[in-house]
Amino acid sequence: MVLVCFEKEMLMQLSTYKFSVLVSIVFISGFAQGMLLPLIAVIFEQDGTSASLNGFHATALYIGILIASPFIEKPLRKFGYKPLILAGLLAVVLCFAMFPVWKVFWFWFVLRLLIGIGDHMLHFSTQTWITTSSPEKKRGRNISIYGIAFGAGFGIGPLMTKMLEVNENLPFWLAAGLCFLSFLLMTTIRNERPETESARTSGITAIDRYKDVLKLAWVSLLPPFGYGFLEATLHGSFPVFALRNGISLDWVAVLLPAFVLGSLVFQLPLGILSDKLGRKPILIFSFVSGFFSFLATYWSMNNFWLLISLFFLSGMFVGSMFSLGIAYMSDLLPKYHLPAGNILAGISFSIGSMSGPMIGGSFISWFDGGAFVFAICGMLFVLCLPILFIKNKHEITIKSKTA
Repeated sequence: MVLVCFEKEMLMQLSTYKFSVLVSIVFISGFAQGMLLPLIAVIFEQDGTSASLNGFHATALYIGILIASPFIEKPLRKFGYKPLILAGLLAVVLCFAMFPVWKVFWFWFVLRLLIGIGDHMLHFSTQTWITTSSPEKKRGRNISIYGIAFGAGFGIGPLMTKMLEVNENLPFWLAAGLCFLSFLLMTTIRNERPETESARTSGITAIDRYKDVLKLAWVSLLPPFGYGFLEATLHGSFPVFALRNGISLDWVAVLLPAFVLGSLVFQLPLGILSDKLGRKPILIFSFVSGFFSFLATYWSMNNFWLLISLFFLSGMFVGSMFSLGIAYMSDLLPKYHLPAGNILAGISFSIGSMSGPMIGGSFISWFDGGAFVFAICGMLFVLCLPILFIKNKHEITIKSKTA
C-alpha cells in the first residue's frame, strides 16, 4: 500500500515537472516572439521603411505558421510531442543567430518565416500536450497558466528594444541563447504521444478531421483569431503609429508591457471563472469590455497615465481570448480531435496575426490620428456577434455528439 502511494506521488511529481518545463519553454518562446515584432518594426522605421512594408514584413512569422500547419499533425502522432518541440526550438535558435549576419529586408523576412514554422511546431505540441492531459474541471486553469507564461514572456520581450541603444545585434543573441537553454531543458522530459483514434474514426483523412472540428467547434476559433489580430496590431503597428504621432520610444517600451501585464493579472481568474460559469459568458464579457477600453484610447493619446491605464485594462479584458478559446474548443471536441483542433486554432491565430499588421499599417498610412484604434474595435465587435447569438442549445447538442 505504501509502495502504491509512493508510486502515485512520484507520477504526480513527474507530471508537475513536465507541466513546469512546458510552461517555462512557452515563457521563453513568448519572450523571443514578443521581442521580435516591435524590435524589427523599430529598426525598419528608423531605416526609413514604409509602414505598409513594415506591416507586411511582420506577417512572415504567421505565413510560416500557415505553411507548417497542414504537415504537422502526422509527425506529432508518429513521433510524439518531444521531437517536434526540440526541432522547433532548434530552428528558432539557428534563425535568431542568423539575424546579425546579413541585414537585408528579404533575408530577414525568410528568417521570420522560418521562426514562424519552428514556433508553430513548439506551440502546437505544447498546447496539445497540455489540453489532452488536463482534466476538464482544471482545463481553463491549466490553459490560463500556459497563456500567462506566454504572455509574461511576450510582455517582457518589447523591453529589449532599449538594447538597440547599446548594440543592434544584442537582442538577437540574447533570444538565441535563451531558446537554446529551453532546448536543453526539454531534453529532460520523457516523450509522449497523443491519444489514438478509435477503430471507427482511424480511417478518416486529415481533411475529414478538419471538417469535423469546424462543424463541432467553429465558434471557438474566433477568439484565437481576435487575439492574433490584436496582439500583432499592437506589437507590430503601434510602435510605428507612436513614433509618427510624437509618442516616444520610452512610452512604447512601457505601454506594450502594460497591456500584457493586464492580461497576466486577470488571465488565471478568467480561466477559473470559465471553469465554473462556462466559456461563453466569460468570452462575451471579455470582448465587450475590451471594445470599450480600446475605444477610450482614441481620446487619450496625449495623456500618458490615462493611456497606460487603458492599455492595462484592455489587457485584463482581452488578453485571455486565446486561452479561453482553446479551453472552449477542448470542451467541444473529443480528445482524438484535439490535435486537428489545435492546428485550426493556430491557423486562425496566424490569419488574425497576418491581417493585424497589414490593416494597422494601412490605417496608419491612409488616415491621420488614431483611426487604427477603430480597426481594433471593429474587429472585436464583429467577432463577438457569433459568440453572443449562438444558442446554448447548440452547445448542448455538440457535447452530446462528443460524449
